[in-house]
Amino acid sequence: MGKRIIAQRRGKGSGLYRSHSHRHLAQVRYNRKIDTNTGATIIDILNDPGRNAPVAKIKLHDNTITHILISECSKTTDAISFGKDAKIEPGNILPIGKIPEGTPIFNIEKRPNDGGKFVRSSGTYAIITSHDANKTVIKLPSKQFKALNPDCRATIGITAGGELKSKPYVKAGTKWKIMHKRSKLYPRTSARSMNAVDHKFGGSNLGVAKTVSRNAPPGRKVGSIASKRTGKKR
Repeated sequence: MGKRIIAQRRGKGSGLYRSHSHRHLAQVRYNRKIDTNTGATIIDILNDPGRNAPVAKIKLHDNTITHILISECSKTTDAISFGKDAKIEPGNILPIGKIPEGTPIFNIEKRPNDGGKFVRSSGTYAIITSHDANKTVIKLPSKQFKALNPDCRATIGITAGGELKSKPYVKAGTKWKIMHKRSKLYPRTSARSMNAVDHKFGGSNLGVAKTVSRNAPPGRKVGSIASKRTGKKR
């Protein structure tokens, strides 16, 4: 009787490979009340073990407390403005349709009022490239262009904590602790270095096809998914 390969166990989403809620400080997203308030104040800057970017604890004018990602050079007691009439300054939150072209932004919503989905890692930012009647095009850190609804919100500036990535790990144990806090698999083993029971490319299975059906279950999607062609181009 066999057992599930590592890719299948990850696809199932067992406790070892799931991001645990107790490792996250709070829900870091745009509050729906942000658009109905005139501003907020940063009352504290916190370290979230589940992410590499620092988190700001802000207080809205109606005394509501929420958490958001902050831009570089932000500090406690700084004021944050949001809405269509906010100034184009680092840390302010505006709809991307109201932000001029060439402005760096982060924590971008995929759809209006979803709280922020794109560009949330420390030291990252996207660029507003163009505006249209019903869409705004941004350039992501991956150099890919994406068209979004102009009502999607974003924060102006660069995500704080960018220098964190330049600090060396020095030893494997330090990196394991950081990856473990974020429920990331570390260390990673090459598929060909595994036994055949652990991965379809392991052992002497050198002639196994790398392609897999698009309709395969998540754990079996190993290799090239629904590839049109394989092999070396001649």
